[in-house]
Amino acid sequence: QLQLVESGGGLVQSGGSLRLSCRLSGGILNSYATGWFRQVPGKEREAVACMSSSGATTNYADSVKGRFTISRDNAKNTVYLQMNSLKPEDTAVYFCAARSGVFYTDWLGPCTDFGFWGQGTQVTVSS
Repeated sequence: QLQLVESGGGLVQSGGSLRLSCRLSGGILNSYATGWFRQVPGKEREAVACMSSSGATTNYADSVKGRFTISRDNAKNTVYLQMNSLKPEDTAVYFCAARSGVFYTDWLGPCTDFGFWGQGTQVTVSS
């Protein structure tokens, strides 16, 4: 069974940076599209960024384009979310997710239908 464990959340001032990590166990990155989502109380969870199983294709929410970068380290079986120029509205619980599909494909599609989830990590941006 695939498991995902996030780390790297915390408190940061507006304009600062954080890097979230998500380590996969029970499966390899080349078998899954991966993504980062976030949720604030009272709102639906929203997609932040996702990446194809090859790592070659990425999608970003308009609200984070140019500030956030999704990447991965195959040797560590880990996905990252580098967050720069953070804003108070980025405050949320961030979740790592994976979607099974075609092995090592550049195809990605929308950041939907992810079936495997981590436990979440809190990111708080103070103004």
